[in-house]
Amino acid sequence: MRTLDAAVTAQFATREGIYARLLAWIVARDRSTGTPMPVGFWTGDDHQDFSIGDETRTYYGAGTLLSMPSLQFDVGLKVRSHRITFSPLAPEVEQALRGYDPRLAPAELHVAHFDPLTHGLLAEPARVFRGFVDTVTVNIPAVGGAADVEVALLSSAHALTRTLSLKKSHESLIARQSGDAFRQYTAVTGAVSCVWGEAKAVAPAAAAEASPQS
Repeated sequence: MRTLDAAVTAQFATREGIYARLLAWIVARDRSTGTPMPVGFWTGDDHQDFSIGDETRTYYGAGTLLSMPSLQFDVGLKVRSHRITFSPLAPEVEQALRGYDPRLAPAELHVAHFDPLTHGLLAEPARVFRGFVDTVTVNIPAVGGAADVEVALLSSAHALTRTLSLKKSHESLIARQSGDAFRQYTAVTGAVSCVWGEAKAVAPAAAAEASPQS
């Protein structure tokens, strides 16, 4: 059960309405260097900074994040998928989803609650989703239609579906810690013969075939 901040709970108790906005945070990667490039979007009217955890994040608004269906929650290890729609015209969206590599990028969704009268933020935005980017689809409409970018998110339970090779390959160890060469030759193990000493040993059967007949 999710615990809400006391200020948000008090606002709900007044029954004077709810003013909430959705925040999306995606940590894409630079295609050349692999450096994490975080970027945030929200359904607000303008760009705004929010303090989440121990960091201050900048979220771009003004129509960058268009819509998202209601979140569905289940207890268990089932992988859930959510889809959010962005505007393809925003330069921040263009850079995050096309300039950077968003494939399997970590993603978070938060909900920020505001006072309906003053529009002041009531509490730190509450996280409602954590997972990864699955696919990015650019929808090109017919003449007269509106284009959009649809991003499919997978819940964090998706990490449990990774195979052993993805967890312990040489590339994954390097990504975790540079210089970790423990599994550098895993892919060729068993395919390369190892010679101990100065001369290569000859198997008994091969030696017998090579000796002249008496």
